[in-house]
Amino acid sequence: MGNSTQILKGLLEGCILKIIKDSDTYGYEICESLINYGFEEVSEGSVYPILIRLEKKNIIYSSMKKSPLGPMRKYYYLTKEGESELINFISSWDKVKNSVNKVLEG
Repeated sequence: MGNSTQILKGLLEGCILKIIKDSDTYGYEICESLINYGFEEVSEGSVYPILIRLEKKNIIYSSMKKSPLGPMRKYYYLTKEGESELINFISSWDKVKNSVNKVLEG
């Protein structure tokens, strides 16, 4: 598989929800977290559209807060729907991961 972009698109949303659930965070910090977790190909250009889409779907909400280093930052939080969405993602991921592992282990 030469291009993992399609696989990444499906997984990033759930990973972003988990990052948001774990702590108050903003867009750039979410990108940095994903890179630190090993998603080296992730860029702000792929994360911000996901954040916008999640906010439009009422899965997350945002609030502007002062930054210690300059302009205000938009921080993201999970809604009740977002918490349910994260639980569903984790459950679905566990099923897919287990199935793929079974195939690969032969």
